[in-house]
Amino acid sequence: MKRVGKANAGLAAMPWVGLLGWLRRRLQGTRRVPARLALLERITLAPRQSLALVEAEGRRFLVATSPEGGPAFYALDQRMRTNARPAARVSW
Repeated sequence: MKRVGKANAGLAAMPWVGLLGWLRRRLQGTRRVPARLALLERITLAPRQSLALVEAEGRRFLVATSPEGGPAFYALDQRMRTNARPAARVSW
């Protein structure tokens, strides 16, 4: 009969130690920071034109893209909805 030495017994336990560490991290969970930028919806108007509804730090923007120029940003926050004026266009 062969005897398993102490060194070989330690090697056999190594995968279990790694598995237990991984399981502990999974069960503890990690706190995720809420995203500050989110793409809420996107539609394609033409092959190279689209509209996107984006939320950035609680504010919503409508972003229009086309090959003719840079994207146009329209703020859709509460202040603009209560006024009868059309939303101001912001381009960068």
